[in-house]
Amino acid sequence: MLRQYYTVKGAGEHEIIIQKSRFIAHVNRATTEEEALTFIQDIKKKHWNATHNCSAYMIGQQNQIQKANDDGEPSGTAGVPMLEVLKKRDLKDTVVVVTRYFGGIKLGTGGLIRAYGKSTSEGINVTGVVERTLMCTVRTKIDYTWLGKVENELRSSIYSIKDIHYLDQVEIETYVKEEQTETFTQWMTELTNGQAKITIGESLYLEIDV
Repeated sequence: MLRQYYTVKGAGEHEIIIQKSRFIAHVNRATTEEEALTFIQDIKKKHWNATHNCSAYMIGQQNQIQKANDDGEPSGTAGVPMLEVLKKRDLKDTVVVVTRYFGGIKLGTGGLIRAYGKSTSEGINVTGVVERTLMCTVRTKIDYTWLGKVENELRSSIYSIKDIHYLDQVEIETYVKEEQTETFTQWMTELTNGQAKITIGESLYLEIDV
């Protein structure tokens, strides 16, 4: 599993007009090729009367699956420039469909490449990008007498508090990068004079808007 990578926030849509043609970018996250293909088919059904529904997607943490489709546009003028935007922005698990309603003015090869690239880029900007960082949830169990000091120290540290449970003892859940769990444990042990019970929990991805 990658410790950190970028992907789109979720589903989004954005339309631009170029030389009277409508270009509508549809963006979504897809963790499998099946999800990407389903999204593309859904857009094609929704815009069945469009001139073109061009697509590109990049799937897998090592970008194992990369596909581009011109859907009737001249070869290399739509899907490839769309895929290039995904590569340039290093977006993983991302699918984009650009729907075109022809406005009567031909754009030429260069014009098409620029139009599909611009539509994809602006669609991603509107949808939003997140940074996903692999974290461990570390549980720190302490007596209530330590709560004020520990919470203050945590909030002014590099670590993020996920939740605080007020039970017989206080249990604080903290997001800690996998490679920092040993450092965190030593720091918390020293901070509480060895009074904290620390448990390393599951690994998960924390998403932060970019």
